[in-house]
Amino acid sequence: MTETLLEIDGLTKAYPGVVANKDVSFLVQPGEVHALLGENGAGKSTLVKTIYGLVTPDAGRMVLHGRRYAPADPRAARAAGVAMVFQHFSLFDALNVAENIALGMENPPRLRDLAARITEVSELYGLPLDPGRIVGDLSAGERQRVEIIRCLLQDPKLLIMDEPTSVLTPQEVEILFATLRKLAHEGTSILYISHKLEEIRALCDHATILRLGQVVGTCTPREVSARDMAEMMVGSALHVPERAAAETGAVLLQLDGLSLRSPSDFGTTLKGIRLEVRAGEVLGIGGVAGNGQDELLGALSGELPVAPGMIRWQGRAIGALRPRARRRLGICAAPEERMGHAAAPDMTLTENAALTAVTRKKLTKNGFLNWRKTRSYAAEVIDAFDVRTPGPENTARSLSGGNLQKFVIGREILQRPDLLVVNQPTWGVDASAAAAIRQALLDIAARGAAVIVISQDLDELMEVSDRFAALNDGRLSEPRPTAGLTVKEIGLMLGGAHDMEVAHVDG
Repeated sequence: MTETLLEIDGLTKAYPGVVANKDVSFLVQPGEVHALLGENGAGKSTLVKTIYGLVTPDAGRMVLHGRRYAPADPRAARAAGVAMVFQHFSLFDALNVAENIALGMENPPRLRDLAARITEVSELYGLPLDPGRIVGDLSAGERQRVEIIRCLLQDPKLLIMDEPTSVLTPQEVEILFATLRKLAHEGTSILYISHKLEEIRALCDHATILRLGQVVGTCTPREVSARDMAEMMVGSALHVPERAAAETGAVLLQLDGLSLRSPSDFGTTLKGIRLEVRAGEVLGIGGVAGNGQDELLGALSGELPVAPGMIRWQGRAIGALRPRARRRLGICAAPEERMGHAAAPDMTLTENAALTAVTRKKLTKNGFLNWRKTRSYAAEVIDAFDVRTPGPENTARSLSGGNLQKFVIGREILQRPDLLVVNQPTWGVDASAAAAIRQALLDIAARGAAVIVISQDLDELMEVSDRFAALNDGRLSEPRPTAGLTVKEIGLMLGGAHDMEVAHVDG
């Protein structure tokens, strides 16, 4: 019988006010792709950080290759054959691929030798990389490759992957899965975290399911439905978002040739975007990461001012207005990067609530912040969006990624905006929370607000959007009704406006 690669036995880890893991036990076999599933805050991140040496458990033990395993830090974990690809990239834009990979190695070889090794390994596993390319010029999918190749150069026996497909196109996901299957066939075990349950069904051999820090079940993913797994995670029936029957109203937002040079050397310039969005409408904007999504949200929120006439709100030119002035008009926004952009990591949730809601929720009195009212608003967001945290005085950094995402989205929605612009609204959240967020977006549209959803999740856009447009290299395609759009048509739109014109001509 094959020796178990990793045994987790009774792991427990508690923090003030919360037990992150409670008596967690499971096995990972050699060459197995093992899914770790659970709601946001279920304890997945704490568990994999323990395996990778970032967290020390309060109780329990780990056994790796038949020997007691208790890494003091990630360096010890890597030395034992454990590697991890994190959800958020840890790369330096100004350095090239080889230089970035060298920074993650204990004793890197000469850059020339390392570059040759990168080329060899990346081609062997179907993830070709040019070691001399500057990382800032890479797409999100190519950056993911850098992180994976950095791990593969360590020849790991256990590879931990946390939400690895969140920024990948469907084609890139297929390439990644082919790589992971090859690794598994060669004997590498993979511990895989994802909220995309159809991907779990396609890739994983077994799944361990956590709820509130405890193991509540196991399954063979390909033998159960995605809905079954989601309901095991939440312990109840899964809500399906419902669209209220409503007609769109007057034009609220007009973009007239919106052009903007990106403030980042590695960003994307917006080029002549024209658009109208009506009251009660959900407009979905799709595209591969790095095609101008951040710049578009910045222009609409007021973080990146443009010429006054390029953006009109109810007929008024507002391009030069800053975020607070736009919020007074009813325009709210939630950017993609939640930690550091949407929320200040070391500030409490109460303080983070004040950062954007102070104007619309009238959180000041006589020029001073009304702390009681602000704390109450933060608590309202926590309760309404089921944010798993001991309370509003906890810092943003203390929340799991998915729970912080729920707080950020809830903070904007409860301000009852007339226009809400969100980028990646359900990034990193579980199926139940994603359904709740999508329902909340549909609900505010039903009340008469205009909603712009920027997302790389095409299924999400098809579910919530009335019209769909694609962003490619800073240009926006002509929006089309979502109903009846085919996968082929969406693919052409994602390829660029010129391709879409060809599609119309060809019929």
